[in-house]
Amino acid sequence: MITGAHAVIFSQDAEADRAFFRDVLGFDSVDAGGGWLIFALPPAEAAVHPGDEAGAELYLMSSDLAADLAALRAHGVEASAVEELRWGSLSRLTLPGGARLGLYQPAHPSPLAPEPGPAQDR
Repeated sequence: MITGAHAVIFSQDAEADRAFFRDVLGFDSVDAGGGWLIFALPPAEAAVHPGDEAGAELYLMSSDLAADLAALRAHGVEASAVEELRWGSLSRLTLPGGARLGLYQPAHPSPLAPEPGPAQDR
């Protein structure tokens, strides 16, 4: 049985990116040995989109994008301007190791926060 998901970020400065996840984002972690940190992530959802190339991207979700961006920028985090898209408001963060992550406030329904209705009453 599948019990979770494990995301991997490839980095040109893994130590700095680990510090970012620990110190800036405040994610809990365990040391898998030799300082190799594995971070607990917030609840997740997955979507499959058509594309010209196969691949994967990581987006963090926010319930208040403006406040989260202000807090991240106060830590010196580079973030793009917010794009208003049909599925939500999106910014992209640049990690110290050069990778980019999406940070967005969804405008779409989410299985993480189901809308009240008859299915919840069952």
